[in-house]
Amino acid sequence: MKELKTLLIDDLVQRVNASPFLFVVDYTGLKVAKFAELRKRLGVVGAEIHVFKNNLVKKAAEKAGYPGDLSTHLTGQSAFVTGAKDVFGAAKILKNFHAEFEKPVMKAGVLDGNLLDTAAIKILADLPSREVLLSQLLGMLQAPASALARVLKAKADKDGAPAEEAAAEAAPAAEAAPAAEAAPAAEAAPAAEAAPAAEAAPAA
Repeated sequence: MKELKTLLIDDLVQRVNASPFLFVVDYTGLKVAKFAELRKRLGVVGAEIHVFKNNLVKKAAEKAGYPGDLSTHLTGQSAFVTGAKDVFGAAKILKNFHAEFEKPVMKAGVLDGNLLDTAAIKILADLPSREVLLSQLLGMLQAPASALARVLKAKADKDGAPAEEAAAEAAPAAEAAPAAEAAPAAEAAPAAEAAPAAEAAPAA
């Protein structure tokens, strides 16, 4: 019996070490057919759900170096979700399944050795899947250089518009300045022409 328990714990340690995440859910009230359906949905994203005794999972978690606080959530009817990679997809499936059937209830999780509460797991569930994130990044990297050039030119044109408008407004003012300066000279000309007449009066 002791040897069997040791084998089970070692198997659990291998499972949790092979998975970057672990979700603990309470499956109380979940019928066999619904449990099988949940297992099927998780399988689509490469995740698995299993039921183990809580004390075995506690020992396995200790061996795997998981946070000690995880043990406080290992009570009642617990099922454990692990997977090869897509933590976002697994969290989303658990969230949607609960919204549909009100079961299972999320209890806690571990991601890369860090303990997660239910709020953190819900945030993970709302994020795009790993494949979608990679696809979006790849699309940005593969965008044609011409598209990038158009974006840069549009930005440059937008940024340069105020300067061009200011230059256009300044041009008429610059042309008007010499005319304003020439006005006094035009007014002084008649005075210069009248001066000889005033000086000629005594000779007469």
